[in-house]
Amino acid sequence: MEIITTDIPSLLIIKPEVFSDPRGFFLEAYTEKRYQDAGINSKFIQDNISKSTYGVIRGLHYQLAPYSQSKLVQVLEGKVLDVAVDLRKNSPTFGQHFSVELSAENKLQFYIPQGFAHGFSVLSEKALVSYKCDNYYSQEAERGIAYNDAKLNIDWKIPAEKAIISSKDSILPAFGEAEHNFVYGI
Repeated sequence: MEIITTDIPSLLIIKPEVFSDPRGFFLEAYTEKRYQDAGINSKFIQDNISKSTYGVIRGLHYQLAPYSQSKLVQVLEGKVLDVAVDLRKNSPTFGQHFSVELSAENKLQFYIPQGFAHGFSVLSEKALVSYKCDNYYSQEAERGIAYNDAKLNIDWKIPAEKAIISSKDSILPAFGEAEHNFVYGI
């Protein structure tokens, strides 16, 4: 597997080794020791899967510390634009975002550590997204930021008239008004 660094410290793209032949392909989606050897020490305890159609934008979601979650995201079917926003106070990249296209075709994974908001938009007819989390879901700690926040200025690669947003996500606060309690380096 290959680890690809990004412009934001701690955000990593993982390119697994894929073994292909006329029957199809095989890859190890996750082996704890290999990820630990690569510096990813999250202990994943929950797996989630979501299915969405073209134009769906999910996010931007996170949980306050101590319930925050690191995530390892991959797409099993279709294609998404996956986005992470740095919410770590005193981080040199605080308030910046990074996006990457994840697809069943490219088989890339996106590692998002605690202290980031996460979301994605569906660029294909449908998408099946799988992500591992290192903490359990906590409704009380759940928070979010508006996907269309002007300060973040994220290009979701979806025309505004085709965007499908949940009622819950449509009322999330702007970046400057969102509650978060993450500190860089701690």
